Amino acid sequence: MSQDSNYKVVLQNTTGTEQVPDRFSLQRWVNATLVGQIKQAEIVIRVVSIDEITDLNSRYRNKNKPTNVLSFQADIPTHVDEDYLGDIVICADVIATEAKQQQKTLQAHWAHMVVHGCLHLVGFDHEIEPEAEQMESLETTLLTTLGFANPYESDSND
Repeated sequence: MSQDSNYKVVLQNTTGTEQVPDRFSLQRWVNATLVGQIKQAEIVIRVVSIDEITDLNSRYRNKNKPTNVLSFQADIPTHVDEDYLGDIVICADVIATEAKQQQKTLQAHWAHMVVHGCLHLVGFDHEIEPEAEQMESLETTLLTTLGFANPYESDSND
């Protein structure tokens, strides 16, 4: 984490995989996403197995299948002075499979999932079409600023 960052990122890699981007990249993606959204925050990025992401997806979303990313907003009372924003849970194996299927670089797909997860933590959602369009537009803008192609174009080969 850089000294001037108002966003602390804690990485928990429970899988031991080396397919996780370096801490500098993770921090850069978080910073780019949260600036202008929230003044300061601490988030946990937790890298998990297919079994753990499937369990979490089943338990919290009633979908008994693996997914790429889940976000869990912290539930801290407003009177408590705490910067903890929440957790972003990412399955490295799903990310790797999707990147290959979508013909994206692993780095580009990781960046997209971190940006996507951060946006959920600050209240964005994509359950209904107008919200989905707003969130996808913001993701595309942020990722372009970070040097990646539009993640929603099928021929994206950054």
